[in-house]
Amino acid sequence: MSTVFTRIIDGELPGTFVWRDDRCVAFMSVNPLNPGHTLVVPRAEVDHWLDAPPELQAHLFDVARRIGEAQTKAFSPARIGLVVAGFEVPHLHIHVVPVDSLAEMDFATAPPPAGPEQLEPAAAAIVAHLDSAQ
Repeated sequence: MSTVFTRIIDGELPGTFVWRDDRCVAFMSVNPLNPGHTLVVPRAEVDHWLDAPPELQAHLFDVARRIGEAQTKAFSPARIGLVVAGFEVPHLHIHVVPVDSLAEMDFATAPPPAGPEQLEPAAAAIVAHLDSAQ
């Protein structure tokens, strides 16, 4: 059975994408900790990040860096937080989150799920700055 992330990647479920290449995608979290919260997800269904080949790990973190640079330009946060937890969905993913404090990285106090009206403007802001995030 495909993971929810594979179903988003395959277009079976909606997703607000900011990055697509042959190895991974990045799309907006529907449960964002802050505006711009993005998930970097490999196309291959890898459960644990330690099971991903080193080349894939490096690529995912390079894409996360690019997303983070674009988020910095788009949202001017104090930091870009990264989390690889892997408890909610058994498909490797990196949370890339613009934050102004460590308290904003608390998933237990996350706001309610966001709809397209919140996700699409944040995605557009990230995409607008991705070309300069090399």
